[in-house]
Amino acid sequence: MKESISYSVFFGKKILLGVSGSIAAYKIPELVRMFKKKGAEVKVLLTQDASAFVSPLTLSTLSENDVIIDFINESGNQWNNHVELSLWADAFLIAPATANTMAKLASGLCDNILLATFLSCTCPVFCAPAMDRDMYLNRATVKNLQILKKRGINILEVESGELASGLHGLGRMRDVQKMFNEIEVFFSNSLPLFGTKVLVTAGPTYEQIDPVRFIGNFSSGKMGIELAKCAASQGAIVDLVIGPSSETCEHPLVTRYDVQTADDMFLLCKEKFKKSDIAIFSAAVSDFKPIKVSNQKIKRKSISIKTQKNIDILKTLAKTKKNQFIVGFALETCDENHNAIKKMKNKDMDLIVLNSLNNKDSCFGYDTNKIQIIDKNLNILDYPLMPKKEVASIIFDEILLKQKSLSSFKNILT
Repeated sequence: MKESISYSVFFGKKILLGVSGSIAAYKIPELVRMFKKKGAEVKVLLTQDASAFVSPLTLSTLSENDVIIDFINESGNQWNNHVELSLWADAFLIAPATANTMAKLASGLCDNILLATFLSCTCPVFCAPAMDRDMYLNRATVKNLQILKKRGINILEVESGELASGLHGLGRMRDVQKMFNEIEVFFSNSLPLFGTKVLVTAGPTYEQIDPVRFIGNFSSGKMGIELAKCAASQGAIVDLVIGPSSETCEHPLVTRYDVQTADDMFLLCKEKFKKSDIAIFSAAVSDFKPIKVSNQKIKRKSISIKTQKNIDILKTLAKTKKNQFIVGFALETCDENHNAIKKMKNKDMDLIVLNSLNNKDSCFGYDTNKIQIIDKNLNILDYPLMPKKEVASIIFDEILLKQKSLSSFKNILT
């Protein structure tokens, strides 16, 4: 059975791992396993000398990618493009980094695939030195380390311990767990919503008439799901409360709660809203529900259904808000801006996202949307038709811009 992936900031990240020729290379398979276990995609570059210390087959098996050793593969029919590799990576870790490799990194030499990829990299680069004590303390090595640090390379400092030569002292490659933790902290600090708790509602609600019929709408839940995934990709812990929908949402930081009626949605949201920092109400909640639900299928005939108003989930919860940032949606067909602004003020929102059914390929059921975002100062931002994934990103960009300090709505993870 394949081991399940637990979440960390590495989920979905692309880690490029460069291995040079040191005995410490035998520790690298465990590091690859750590990254994979946390949901990262890993590709490994080996220098020719490194392949004598650690098996390419082992690294290929653990990383689930071919290991790259030279510019041209063994069959001679494929060029390993170092530029593409550098563009692919979210981070490049060189471990172990020998004295020879660091000297080449510092001087800009480019005689193997690892070095060529390094010179092409624009992503964060981490370097974990590993060598004997006297080599590490040599003035040339000290100077090379200083050069790399000045150039923005993140040096994962060596440890003191038993060395391959039999000596004891500085030069031992940093423990792989510590190395992993340091890189994890680096990524954590770069995520704008790390530790933030976000509530998202999505989809329609179905209000039962009899065992087979209901009052509902055409909402698919696509927009809300993209919002949930966007928040999670930026480090947020997300509660997704969603009405009947066939759409899926696979992300370790998203907890999905499937509901049917407006009352079901309200009860869950009431609980989750208290602990949320950001609440986005994108669900198309039915305004009405039957006063009486038949427990038998109503036979085919003309019937009159008496209804009552459903609870206004957003308005009710907004009255209890403390520091929550609230975003609502408005779907309009006429007097669109006027009605959206009125709704925003009436329900004490911080932002409202306006959809119009008059826009082609937008709103219910489509993978695209055309929106306007309106804030409390009545600033209106108008966006063209675009994929809902991009719309979700834009909405979160606006949420973050409206915050004076991100820390004002961050909670401590428990």
